[in-house]
Formats: sequence, structure tokens, C-alpha cells
Amino acid sequence: MTEQIETPPSAISRRRFAGLAAFSSAAALGLTQVATARSADASRGREFVPAVVVGTGYGSAVTALRLGEAGIATTMLEMGQLWTKPGRDGKVFCSTLNPDHRSMWFARRTEAPLSTFLWLDVVNRDLGRPYAGVLDRVDFDNMGVYVGRGVGGGSLVNGGMAPTPERAYFERMLPRVDADQMYRRYFPLARRMLGVNSIDPRYLEKTPAYRYARVSRKLAQQAGFRTTTIPNVYDFRYLQREERRQVPRSALAGEVLYGNNHGKQSLDKNYLADAVGTGKVTIRTLTKVLAIRRERDDYVLTLERIDPWGKVVWRGELGCRHLFLGAGSLGTTELLLRARETGALPNLPAAIGRGWGPNGNVMTARANHLWDWTGPLQSTIPTVAVDNWHDPIHPAFAEIAPLPVGLETWASLYLAITANPERGRMVFDHVHNKAKLLWGSGQSNPAIQSAKALFDKINRSTGTTYRHDLFGNNERFAADFCYHPLGGCVLGQATDNHGRVKGYRNLYVTDGSLIPGSIGVNPFLTITALAERNIARHLPTLP
Repeated sequence: MTEQIETPPSAISRRRFAGLAAFSSAAALGLTQVATARSADASRGREFVPAVVVGTGYGSAVTALRLGEAGIATTMLEMGQLWTKPGRDGKVFCSTLNPDHRSMWFARRTEAPLSTFLWLDVVNRDLGRPYAGVLDRVDFDNMGVYVGRGVGGGSLVNGGMAPTPERAYFERMLPRVDADQMYRRYFPLARRMLGVNSIDPRYLEKTPAYRYARVSRKLAQQAGFRTTTIPNVYDFRYLQREERRQVPRSALAGEVLYGNNHGKQSLDKNYLADAVGTGKVTIRTLTKVLAIRRERDDYVLTLERIDPWGKVVWRGELGCRHLFLGAGSLGTTELLLRARETGALPNLPAAIGRGWGPNGNVMTARANHLWDWTGPLQSTIPTVAVDNWHDPIHPAFAEIAPLPVGLETWASLYLAITANPERGRMVFDHVHNKAKLLWGSGQSNPAIQSAKALFDKINRSTGTTYRHDLFGNNERFAADFCYHPLGGCVLGQATDNHGRVKGYRNLYVTDGSLIPGSIGVNPFLTITALAERNIARHLPTLP
């Protein structure tokens, strides 16, 4: 899965500077609205804007920027906070090893992917009073889904890995999308805008921060597997300066799961800053969309705003002509299911809710020999993967993950992405007024078998074993949670071929719910490129 990486220009544009200044001002003043100019009006009896974008993740950020560039006044609605104001410790985000109230979205205890270490309950922490933290875990029967909460969505909490999917698999998953156009134009555009870069191979080979990756790479190659480096939106030049202690540490200070204070090019530093800098885009934070309905040619959104501790401080409505849903696979699908099942938008297609999948996510860990130590200093930004994607029976792309606990563990941790063909379905639970995921525990078995085929061979070839102490119940594989929720509003089924929802004018989907459950690699680059493609088609048709 090698690719050409485009490095963005180092000079900051005037537009981006204006957007970043607006973020800083809003944080300093404690505002829940970020803008460089007022864009809404109440001339129709309620507040009205030409376009609303729900969410501030990858697809939403692309859409808002391109709408703003076209001169269309746009309001973005984000459930979470603007994460730019430092806490009492002088940092915006807390570290993975020392989480506090900033870590989790209205939870009393952290819910990290690893539940124990050496079978001890030392991983998760009690948090006290629930707070609008940056990471949420939404639990369903047999599946927990991690999502980011804040301006920038998942870009705030992911590991930044930005590989381009194998073209053949992309064409299989999205057969109605012009792959030539995507690979020649939109993937390069997304890489450039997001700041995708690759680690210097010389640095990778010598730094103690990636000894854990070199150990896993060596053992995978010993077992006959191919390995590859993974591009990332974390600035690897900054990482080298971290190691020399020339700048504050982030990837080398255990930061990733609950946000990175430095180094990572999250969306608030590129697409969203550019969008606000157009002067046409406003971001409203801590604002949740409760319902959508249609009134003549407009959409009306019922909104609720909270303070960071969860108190409702305002309820109201916002009207718009063009509505773009980018609340993620879970959020977008739930909004549309609620609108259909309550009769607010009764003509929404039956395909809403179908085609959901966890991108074949499986975590596992191996115990290495004493001479294969992985090192106490580990970068939280993964950059090497074991590539067994071309296995005809058990394809898997296994990213070598860190275990940055500050001491030697002799453990190798992995996130495997597999081609699991199983799909779940989201339905609307009228009793609890929310979406419910139908996913059987057995539906994760194909993913586990693909991961098992890879790591069984590594263990046989190297004389190593699995770790049983990390995921609870002595499990070797964890496939009951995912980082990459996809599907629910599949392109070409629930929408047309460019994300417009079937049955309704001026209603669009612009996030990972368009992708049918699997894309074979970390999906955010694909979501970004797909959003660029789709909004380019829609812009000329917007009045």
C-alpha cells in the first residue's frame, strides 16, 4: 500500500491564519460559536442559513470549506467542544497514562481499548463528575464504537494513519465511483490538505521510540510476511525534535487516545481553520441536533445546547435550504432513521441503516522473547504495518501499535484491519428514541480468523505466544469494539452516486456512513477524498 505523499507548503495562508485566530479568540472568551463574521439571519421568523453542516469531522470539514469558498453562508453544528483552551496543567489534552475529566464524553470512568495489564485493573481510571470529554465509546450489543467529540471529530483522537486503500479493493467496495478520478485527483488533494507525510527511513531505523515497530517488523519478515511504512498526519519532523527535547513532547509523552497537544495536523489546523477563514462559515459547539423535519423547501433542525458539564442551556430551531449530514456513521444514520421512523421525513429510503461494518477491526498482542525487548520509550504514532492483504483467504493489514506505559513490556500490540464481509444493521428504537445496532457476536469471527491466520504463523515461526492479559477474560483477540465505524447510508443505495439522499432535494450525506462497512485501511483519507469528489459535483447545482 505504498503511495506518493504530497507535502503541504510550509507558509500559512491568510485565510488559515484568520481561522486559527478565530479559534483562539473563541477559546479565550469562552464562546460556543466560532466565526469571523455573522452569517445567520432571522428574517423568516426563525434563524435561517443557506447551508447547515452537521458535524465537524473529515467529510463535514471538506464540505464546509468548499461551501465557504463558494460564498455560501454555512453553519456547522458540533456536539463537542472547541479544544484549544489549556486546562489547569497548561495543556489542552490529558495523556493516555494520566487521564482526567477531559478524556471521556460524560463518563465516570475511562474506557480504554485495553481493559487490564498483567490481569490487573490499572488501565482505566475513575473520573468523578461527568464532563464533555474528547473521546466517546458508544456501546451496543456485541460492539462498542469509539468516536471523537469536539471540533475536528475523530481527527482529535485517532493515531493519524493515512494510507490510501488498495485500488482493487476500493473499486470492489465503491464500484460506482470513478477510481481514476479518485486516485489521480482527490486522494492527492486530500493528502495535501491534511498534511500527510512519511517518516524518514533513517530515523525509523535508529530511534529508540520505534524499537517496538522494528521488533514486530523483524519477526513478521522472519515469518515470510511483507511489511510497509504508513504515512501519517503527525509531523514526523516535529517528532524528531521531540526526541531531542527541542519542543514539548506529545507522541513521546503518551498522548494520542485523548488527544495530542502538539505535532498532529488535526482538522482544526487545516480544513476547519480554512473554512472559518473564508468569513462564510460559523461553527457552533456543544450543540446537538435532536431532530430534522421538512417545511416547504427548507429543512428545520431542532437543536439543544449544553454547557461542558451537561446542563442544557438553550433549545431552539435553525432553518436551512441545504443540509449536509456529517455526524459520522452512527450520528448521521441515527438522525435519518429518527426522521424516517417518526414520519418527519417519511420518504427516506429503506436502505438507511443498512451496510454497517467495523472495517474488520481486531486487536491482538504477542509476547516476545526476552532478547526482543520493545523499549520503554514508544511513540504513540504508528508507522509500520504487516501487510497480508493479498492473502486470498484471510486478508489482513495489521498496524503495529505502541504500548507506551513507560516501562519494558516485551509485548507487541496490533490493530488488524480485515476484509470481513459481515454487515450489521442500524434500526430505530422508539422506546429509547435512539438508534440500535444489530450486530451478532459471531459476525466478528471472519475478522478474528484473518488476524489469527497471520499471527499464528508469526508465533509458530518465531516461537512466541499471544498475550492473554490485556483484553479481559483471557482473550487473545478483541473484536467487540472498533475505531472505524462505516456504513449506514451507503453510497448508491441510500444516496445517489454523489451522496444526495434519495427521495429528498438538498439533503446530503458526507461522511463514513457512505462507505459499505469496509475499506481495508484507516478510512479517514478515503472519507476526505470522497467528500471532495461529492461536493465538487454538488456545488454548481446549489442556488
